[in-house]
Amino acid sequence: MINRDNPKIGVAGAGSWGTALADLLAGKGFRVDLWAYEPEVAESINLERENKLFLPEIILHKNLHASNDLGEVVSGKDLVLMVVPSHEMRRVAGLAAANLPNEAIVVTASKGIENKTHLTMTGILGELLPEKANLAVISGPSFAIEVAQRMPTVVTAAAANLDVANDVQAIFATSYFRVYTNTDVIGVELGGAIKNVIAIASGIVDGLGLGLNTRAAVITRGLTEIRRLGIRMGANPHTFAGLAGVGDLILTCTGTLSRNHTVGKMIGEGKKLSDILSEMRMVAEGVKTAKSVYKLSEKLGVEMPIAHAVHAVLYDDLDPKAAVYQLMTRNLKSELEDVE
Repeated sequence: MINRDNPKIGVAGAGSWGTALADLLAGKGFRVDLWAYEPEVAESINLERENKLFLPEIILHKNLHASNDLGEVVSGKDLVLMVVPSHEMRRVAGLAAANLPNEAIVVTASKGIENKTHLTMTGILGELLPEKANLAVISGPSFAIEVAQRMPTVVTAAAANLDVANDVQAIFATSYFRVYTNTDVIGVELGGAIKNVIAIASGIVDGLGLGLNTRAAVITRGLTEIRRLGIRMGANPHTFAGLAGVGDLILTCTGTLSRNHTVGKMIGEGKKLSDILSEMRMVAEGVKTAKSVYKLSEKLGVEMPIAHAVHAVLYDDLDPKAAVYQLMTRNLKSELEDVE
């Protein structure tokens, strides 16, 4: 049983989101150790109380201690939060596994689907940490900078074991960070991952200057695609009407802080994906997740035309205007077709 009043916490990943969540927990009075890959990030946090590379101009709490030693950060902890890019989850979790206590709660706040295996982040953790059943995910509409600025934010903590979800809820909740619980882990993870692909489509629409009607259609039909795949994979359909579904989708498809929307917008404006990514320090998860969603939907026989169009634009050099035309001239059908 975890000590909710004074848990020992380690956070793996000192990007903007990992740092914001680590600072939130430190602000509750908990001692938080944060693993940073970059030596300069750890030094900046410890000496100047600021993550100048990924979360500049935010003064971090004194209870937050950064380190470049992953084993040290996760060793002996009650709760370990994994906030690394999805394509790095397997490598980092594998390195951390030997130092993780069996009784620890391991929470992922990363959003993605692994390209090779099509596993979500808890799926990867489940493979690497077979004896550590206390897996959870935290997800919802939450830009890191706004959480760091203490703006009211509402998310969901999901775990197969409701007691674990309740523990995560209690540990993370503050007066500005409200946490609900859910036991639909796969639904929460799929919502958080696939919305990044739809956000790229929304950005492309904005980059092409196609207007608010078009963007609203992409968001709405994109949600249908997420729900369609989720149901096929055993998710609770109600999850997609919640924070990890439509809530996160709306934020990422419309917010100017969204990296995935930004990538899409620049593509719509005529820029090449390789050039866009070369200029970005932080990861736009939807770019890699688009591959996973395309292959997963093909394998399961789930119709996801918007996600497939994004994949074609990103990887097959389909012109964005041609993609829009193809989507608009597909066979006509009932809006509720295939919606269970």
